[in-house]
Amino acid sequence: MTLVALRAGWSRGLIELRQSFTNGGDLWNHFFWPVSMLVVMFFLRDLSFGHSGFLLGTLVLPSIVGMNVAVGMVSMSQQLTAEREDGTLLRAKAVPDGVPGYLIGKMVSVSGGLVADLAIFMVPGMLLIDGLAIGDPGSWLTLAWVLVLGLAASLPIGAVLGSVFSNARAQGLMMLPTLGMIAISGIFYPIASLPGWLQGIAQVFPFYWLGLGMRSALLPDAAAGVEIGDSWRHLETVGVLGAWAVLGMAVAPVVLRRMARRESGSSVARRREKAMQRVG
Repeated sequence: MTLVALRAGWSRGLIELRQSFTNGGDLWNHFFWPVSMLVVMFFLRDLSFGHSGFLLGTLVLPSIVGMNVAVGMVSMSQQLTAEREDGTLLRAKAVPDGVPGYLIGKMVSVSGGLVADLAIFMVPGMLLIDGLAIGDPGSWLTLAWVLVLGLAASLPIGAVLGSVFSNARAQGLMMLPTLGMIAISGIFYPIASLPGWLQGIAQVFPFYWLGLGMRSALLPDAAAGVEIGDSWRHLETVGVLGAWAVLGMAVAPVVLRRMARRESGSSVARRREKAMQRVG
């Protein structure tokens, strides 16, 4: 990957990010999820979690932050598939280092959008929920490294999935397993309450570790008592998320280049014709 691709991708990503805040549909997407989750937090804020002494809302808020980072792979996949359909990827293919630059740009724009969405959710959320450990600078440092590592682990996976699905309709198939992973990953209820075999499955994927990492950043140390092993397991978090990041960054460029080589003007035209037939 050349310096030219890095610069072009960075510039492209910033342009796309800026445009997402000047478009009505994109603005709706930026605010819909944070506001929806704030409504959920409002109803959870006074519920207690067993005999732990913690409120369920306090435990859930950091988990929702981690979930949003992981679900960024869905946004990445959907955007890549849509731009494959409309010929954007084909145009990128025609430019020297265009495909690597396209991938970098998409990661920059999706990451920036996710950070903005998190800010929209977290600022009022921290005012709504009590018991968060947000006064310690170390908490924000932990949040930062978990966020960066989580984005590195999830967005390349989204790029791979976007290369696999041939049209936007097929993207719906990905939501079912994604929702299943969220359900068993301790996002809305501590994973220690689930059967052991489900705990094992959840710990293979990034969702659980992102939630755990965010909880370790935003909750007091005593909250680790409701986690597996009564520990935040930072080393394991780095290991699992790092492994997914390395795997994704190794596989995504290869898969994207192979998919781009198969793209042609005729294939884009066929997909557009099918899309028009569905609309008609």
